[in-house]
Amino acid sequence: MAINSGDTAWMLVASSFVLLMIPALGLFEAGLLRKKNTVSIFMQVFFGLALLSVMWFTFGFSLTFGPDTGGLSGNLDWTFLSGVPHNDSLKYAPTIPGVLFAKFEMMFAAITPLLITGAIAERMKFSVFVIFIAAWSLLIYYPLAHWIWGGGWLGKLGVVDFAGGIVIHTSAGMGALAAALVLGRRLNYGPSIMVPHNIPIAVLGSSLLWLGWFGFNAGSALASGGIAGITVINTQMASAVSALIWVGISWMRTGKPSVIAAINGAVAGLAGITPASGFVSVEHAFVIGIAVGVVSYLSVLYFKEKKRIDDALDVSSVHGVAGIVGSIAIGIFASTLINPSGPNGLLFGNSHQLVVQAIGVGIALSMGFGGTFIILKVLDALIGIRVSPKVEDAGLDIEEHAERAYTEEEEFILRQDKRPKGDGDRDNNEDPHAS
Repeated sequence: MAINSGDTAWMLVASSFVLLMIPALGLFEAGLLRKKNTVSIFMQVFFGLALLSVMWFTFGFSLTFGPDTGGLSGNLDWTFLSGVPHNDSLKYAPTIPGVLFAKFEMMFAAITPLLITGAIAERMKFSVFVIFIAAWSLLIYYPLAHWIWGGGWLGKLGVVDFAGGIVIHTSAGMGALAAALVLGRRLNYGPSIMVPHNIPIAVLGSSLLWLGWFGFNAGSALASGGIAGITVINTQMASAVSALIWVGISWMRTGKPSVIAAINGAVAGLAGITPASGFVSVEHAFVIGIAVGVVSYLSVLYFKEKKRIDDALDVSSVHGVAGIVGSIAIGIFASTLINPSGPNGLLFGNSHQLVVQAIGVGIALSMGFGGTFIILKVLDALIGIRVSPKVEDAGLDIEEHAERAYTEEEEFILRQDKRPKGDGDRDNNEDPHAS
């Protein structure tokens, strides 16, 4: 099939949108953490983007999408993108240049391990982080992506994942849970260390994530047209519904509406609709948004409050649990009336798809959790994965990177903003959940 200029233009935009999501992730996470660890988050995200891009270029794309070897892996024929055409297409995306498909998938390969930064924040050595994300990509992401998207055995079994609910969000979310367990709780774990230092930055980050997610999901149609169109509206609807659910539950529990609940709920909705976005109707995307919002919020309460697992920014719930719900939902709501290339689900006469999706989720969950647990345990035994209590107390910014996010004048202003106020001095816009 000939290269289509419209499809190519859209995919150039979509891949740029997904790239935007990576610094947006840094803004989102940094704003929700303490200011003494702001630089460390941005360093992890930005350095990770560079490292994971180089890995993808040199051998990752070939291992993931190269010619299949026994259903388990690609081979190394396309190392350094050798043989990947710039003026012709690959079978995965027949109307865009092969190198553009590789670039689009590079952004997925980069952002997936970086989602785990929200769980390990404020306490992992940077040197360990570098080794960890490289090993995680090689041992978990590349194989799983090949198995489902690259012609591997799960795809042949019938498992589908439109934009990464299984490959990305389930694996990274469950990896985040394992990482939090291996690392242990931060010093003085409790409400006092969970005060976001800059909510506007977090809102800006979540807004840019929401924007970028249209490239993430609709770009996974790998063409312009009707499938990309339905994916856009499904993405918007599920995210909006989940945000409302999170705010509603939080409001009932605390008596105050929380913007932090709103942005976390929106991101959970985005993660949850990702696998199903190109397979379901808008009405069913609405239902999925409700389910994702309720289940992901309740899972935060379970992991954080009941089990006291220090997943710093609730990656296991906002991405992992949300991705699981959306991936299973394909087996219920998917319809060939929406996407003739996709499956039918339970509501359209195909109960088998629900079983198949559960298998895919189970594999990703096991690889994400078990693989992460093993990688970190090995690294901990060899070199130690956690900074010293002294470094953690002082903050990773100055101790690990010798840099500060704020000047002394800016820090003074932040301290003044947090000073105790009398009843008559209370700021009407003060966050009631920042304590």
